[in-house]
Amino acid sequence: MSIMVPSKTPALISPGRQALDSALHQLDQAAEHLGLDNGLRTVLATPRRSLTVSVPVRREDGRLDVVQGFRVQHNVSRGPAKGGIRFHPGTDIHEITALAMWMTWKCALVGIPYGGAKGGVSVDPTVLTTRELERLTRRYVNEILPLIGPEKDIPAPDVGTDEQTMAWIMDTYSVSAGYSVPGVVTGKPMTLGGSLGRSGATSRGVQIATLAALGRSPEGMTVAVQGFGKVGALTAQYLADAGCKVVAVSDITGAVYASASSGGLDIAALRTWVSETGGVSGYRHADALPLDDLLELDVDVLIPAALEGAITGANAPRVRARLIVEGANGPTTPEADEILTANGATVVPDILANAGGVIVSYLECVQNMQAYSWSSGEVELKLRDLVESAFSEVKSMAAARGLTLRQAAHVIGVGRVAEAHQMRGLYP
Repeated sequence: MSIMVPSKTPALISPGRQALDSALHQLDQAAEHLGLDNGLRTVLATPRRSLTVSVPVRREDGRLDVVQGFRVQHNVSRGPAKGGIRFHPGTDIHEITALAMWMTWKCALVGIPYGGAKGGVSVDPTVLTTRELERLTRRYVNEILPLIGPEKDIPAPDVGTDEQTMAWIMDTYSVSAGYSVPGVVTGKPMTLGGSLGRSGATSRGVQIATLAALGRSPEGMTVAVQGFGKVGALTAQYLADAGCKVVAVSDITGAVYASASSGGLDIAALRTWVSETGGVSGYRHADALPLDDLLELDVDVLIPAALEGAITGANAPRVRARLIVEGANGPTTPEADEILTANGATVVPDILANAGGVIVSYLECVQNMQAYSWSSGEVELKLRDLVESAFSEVKSMAAARGLTLRQAAHVIGVGRVAEAHQMRGLYP
């Protein structure tokens, strides 16, 4: 038996711990603006439930590996917990806790009746076969089974997971229940009760938020996208379709650049290249770009759509984009936030910009409960209405109270959760 443990550098703070510190800092700022007492602040900072499990997985060669899995339910004052499951070697309990907390504020901000949760397994899914992934997923679900359910906690896809993962989760839960329970997850295949528009919902939400923040025609606006995965790639495509010139993108293999004067990148062709080769590196119709340079390009819009902590106090002074729209969760550290604000940049925060995924997950749940399906056009209209309404509310509060968009978004989200908690009271 071998134990798969992510490498750690004891002298350094883990990215997960940094993400949690950022989330707690944002909560503390919102609590100050709201005038919340220390007891309520502590309740909102503390996860309702945190579960760490060992997940054994049998490899094709007969070896038995053991990985760590997590599920955190941060707050359920406004409804069942909701949040994705990620498979990534760097995932730890701190990261999952931060992501669950951000999901709580996100759901409250856009007005859907859920609390926040998140799950994860510390594993690199790219080194596992399909059968190994299925065994891993089903065992992980068996370990967290008491926590999840349509009325308790509803998982969804995230980094390293997809609709096939959700199908395995749904089947595992349904076998245990003794009947089919499609509502236990969202982001399912259409044949199992999934929703039209779910696969690109996060990206569509980022596009809607970006266009709302621009406040003018997107024609000719230059864009750089960090992260060309399932969120970043479609975000780039949607913005290009709207008239923006996407001039640079990156993924774990590298970064590529094509000037605005040359028309920018052909995103459709680049997506085809990535599907054939596995990454943007080597794309023939663009120039190679050092990875770190992408965040510092002279563009109108920068979209960090990779992982947490991309924009830090070290590189924020060199960020030249005037508008940063957070496609990823927690890509900007608090120190970087202060620098960007001082330099006149506008940041559309993650809990607003990337809420499209959880919004359409909510719409999927509603369809499951009704045993009914909406058209893709109906789903997009509902998504657009919720994102634009939330953006308008955040912008108005920011202007009225002299706050950044992030501060205003957290004041609204945290305030709604605090109000729900106070209304419900404490069970003796």
